[in-house]
Amino acid sequence: MTVRFGRPQHRLPGALLPLALLVILAGASPSRGQEAVEKGPRADTVPSNGGSAPATPPPAGGSEVTEPPQAPPPEAPPESPTSAWHSGAFADAAYLLDFNHPGNRLFRSRGTTQHVDRLHVNLAGLYLRKKASEESRWGVELTAQAGKDTEVFGYSATAPNLGGSEFLRHLGPTNVSYLAGVGKGLTLQGGIFGSLIGYDSLYPKDNFEYTRSWGADFTPYFMMGVNASYPFTAKLTGTVFLLNGYFHLAHANDVPSWGGQVAYAADPHLSLKETVMVGPHQADTSLTYWRWLTDTILERKTDRLTVAFEYIYTAENVVAPGNPRALMMTSQLPVHWTLTPRWSATVRPEILWDRDGRWTSFRQTVKAVTTTLEYRLPYKQACAIFRLEHRYDDSRGPEGGFFQGAELPGGVIGLSPGQHLLVFAVILTADR
Repeated sequence: MTVRFGRPQHRLPGALLPLALLVILAGASPSRGQEAVEKGPRADTVPSNGGSAPATPPPAGGSEVTEPPQAPPPEAPPESPTSAWHSGAFADAAYLLDFNHPGNRLFRSRGTTQHVDRLHVNLAGLYLRKKASEESRWGVELTAQAGKDTEVFGYSATAPNLGGSEFLRHLGPTNVSYLAGVGKGLTLQGGIFGSLIGYDSLYPKDNFEYTRSWGADFTPYFMMGVNASYPFTAKLTGTVFLLNGYFHLAHANDVPSWGGQVAYAADPHLSLKETVMVGPHQADTSLTYWRWLTDTILERKTDRLTVAFEYIYTAENVVAPGNPRALMMTSQLPVHWTLTPRWSATVRPEILWDRDGRWTSFRQTVKAVTTTLEYRLPYKQACAIFRLEHRYDDSRGPEGGFFQGAELPGGVIGLSPGQHLLVFAVILTADR
């Protein structure tokens, strides 16, 4: 049986937030090499004649020698209209060795990488994109995708599927955009676009680790609707959006969800994003039953080290006797080290609390730690990425646990509170 899921929640220890903020703010400083690159040459060291050899002094006797006129340097050829277009392809395959060896070969309560003990192509895709710019104000993005990870993501555990979702799940970011000449540039975008919620991408090639966090699987990977973003300053950008719903492949009702994001870059290394989304995710669209979500992401990034902290809170009153309030909380603290240009390592502790089972379909608290070793092998405009990953998940609560052992008569499979996974993954990318 295939179960379609939404996004989970966790009870968070009170000391986790300040500890995480302290680690991010104090844990990484720019390397010396990076400082040198960023500062560049001092302006007062450049010769006044534009950086060439010093001007020839006049000869003794006072008569000046007239230099023959020099031709101006050749101008760079104008950018071809087609050079703004970029295309590429990607694919990833993985074997998830589950030490519980469940008879149904499923990672319980997951929206991605849910198949274990068997080699699968989880995602493959092709894309073509052109970014909107002042020279060419219209932009476009087209993405086709397939694989095991397109089977469940984007659907909801509590709402019916959107008509045409079997086709739409094979589309990644597919949209048009326009850069309006308003102030510093207002960008408008409509279609399917990358979610403004969450630290993880649907595509492993864009993440530090192969398997995604719990919070990522139960919040939107993509959004379908329209958005508008505006850079108020070099450090502050605001975005508003209007969507068809919480999950883009679900259709709970005909009332849109909406929200906004504020992104602030304190300096080239430290950034903060705060996103809010509200809207009904049940058939009854009364305001009292709307779902509310906030997502906070703080990231500290240098050449060698990236540390991030994410906290998601979402809740809604359920249409049921007594109008019980369901809520989910989840948090993660990924730390990524670039060891050499080709080798890197990542560790990601996380926690999720789905108190009422509204997002993961089970009342549970999940704690997990994922560790990844990565090796990159570039070749021209292509790259092969190899990842060896271990994750341990612990699920407790009235309905917690992971599948374990053989399938019993009646299709029943036992549950275990713990699960070890050893992941062998290969990701191939090509861009031009």
